[in-house]
Amino acid sequence: MRWVRGIGVCAVLAGLDACGGSDSGLTPGGGGPPPFSSVPQVRVSQPSTLAANCDGVTPTGTLYTGTAAEPFLAVSPFNASNLIAAWQQNRWSDGGAQAIGMATSFDGGTTWMPASAAFSRCSGGGSTNAGDFARSTDVWISIAPNGVAYALALAFTGQTLASGSSSAMLVARSSDGGMSWTLPISLMQDGATFFNDKGSITADPNDSNFVYAVWDRLTAQTAGPSYFSMTANAGSTWAAARSIYDPGPTNQTIGNQVLGLPDGTLVNVFTELDTAGGQASAAVKVIRSVDHGSTWSAPVTVSPLQAVGTTDPKSGTPVRDGSNLVSAAVGPAGVIYLAWQDSRFSGGAHDGIALTHSADDGATWSTPLGVNADTAVQAFTPTLSVRPDGLIAVTYFDLRNATGSPGTLLADCWMVTSADGVTFAETHLSGPFDLELAPNSEGLFLGDYESLVNNGSVFLPFYVQTNAGTAISSDAFISFPPAAAAATADARVQSFRAGAEFRELTAAGRERVMQRIRLTRAQRLNRAP
Repeated sequence: MRWVRGIGVCAVLAGLDACGGSDSGLTPGGGGPPPFSSVPQVRVSQPSTLAANCDGVTPTGTLYTGTAAEPFLAVSPFNASNLIAAWQQNRWSDGGAQAIGMATSFDGGTTWMPASAAFSRCSGGGSTNAGDFARSTDVWISIAPNGVAYALALAFTGQTLASGSSSAMLVARSSDGGMSWTLPISLMQDGATFFNDKGSITADPNDSNFVYAVWDRLTAQTAGPSYFSMTANAGSTWAAARSIYDPGPTNQTIGNQVLGLPDGTLVNVFTELDTAGGQASAAVKVIRSVDHGSTWSAPVTVSPLQAVGTTDPKSGTPVRDGSNLVSAAVGPAGVIYLAWQDSRFSGGAHDGIALTHSADDGATWSTPLGVNADTAVQAFTPTLSVRPDGLIAVTYFDLRNATGSPGTLLADCWMVTSADGVTFAETHLSGPFDLELAPNSEGLFLGDYESLVNNGSVFLPFYVQTNAGTAISSDAFISFPPAAAAATADARVQSFRAGAEFRELTAAGRERVMQRIRLTRAQRLNRAP
């Protein structure tokens, strides 16, 4: 079966973006969105065929059938036309999804074929394999230089750390470009004493035999060290999972992801959440390995992370966004780039998008710059990619059009690009769409992260947005922005200079940061992964 979707260029019709059927049909503030055209767009997720009771347990929470969330996209270094996509299919209000939806493309994303891996009972897991879990979430994909793909997902049953609960980090392998996947194997499985969370997987860019998986492992004592496993034989066997960094008994790491540098160095990027003594702070940190993960350095602090999170400016309804997570990418010559939500550019009033880089394997870092174009509004959930020629791209959502009637929350997806990290060009990808039609999972939820890759010449954003109408419904889309760096001849693309000035957080801002950190901790411990 092949899904085929046309990708005609979007047009501005009556002040509204018409984009392959994705137009929200909403007019912000009664006037219409700014005169930007969206770029060609293809819907990748498809209507769900999953049965309501496929998980085999008594339901808790609300099941949002017909929703996609938290997408991930990988492009093959072996064949740049081969893309593999994954997302959460049918999100639950109290955490996880019925299954991981998957699809593959061999024409650069124009058409897609459905695929499946048995990460939960709803997608083929059962008593005879490692996928015997009620729900799955947090999917991550990486493709080795030889084209072999690896997918990692968190699978779990029951409330986090509750009696009778269980969780596991599962990995599956595909040798045919993502069309079929092996039955998953468990890198670590735990009962109620521990909860494995927020994993990522990285194929070594220099050697197809090596693949690395990393995640945080929460305990009932609120600790959450970084755990690591690796294979040195292309997935035939995996090393026993072990802790590679422990932040202390009242602290945790989150968002661990390993970057493979051209010189063979591995850099694990994560956020450390510290809650000792009743205070709460977050910091972006890295640890490094020069021996394929056998040993790791002491942590280097990149920067404090001062996110306050996103809310509907009219109603105060919370948006569950990428707060306290970091997006990472490696550019030419091994330069590392990191992006995250941060309120430092508004004194703690609202989040913008911070960007920093390191040219010495993560030992030192540049001063973070604000890179979202409209600094007066909330911007959230950044995703980062760097082309081989050094062009930087960051995608994110913002609420500049959130001026509509009560009961709607209009959001847009944007991409900024820069050749020098100073002057950026902004391109409108999609929107406005109504965020109120997203599933509510401790906040309106498109995902804790979105995705952005490049095929060597073109950036390929992959993100979730809600659909037209009045029902809660969302899908994952890939966009095809122009290949040009700035497209300065195009009046629809706005250029701006990055570097919004740092403003010392007010006392109220500092309190909001601490509240957000506590909320992030609570979301993980109360099972909304």
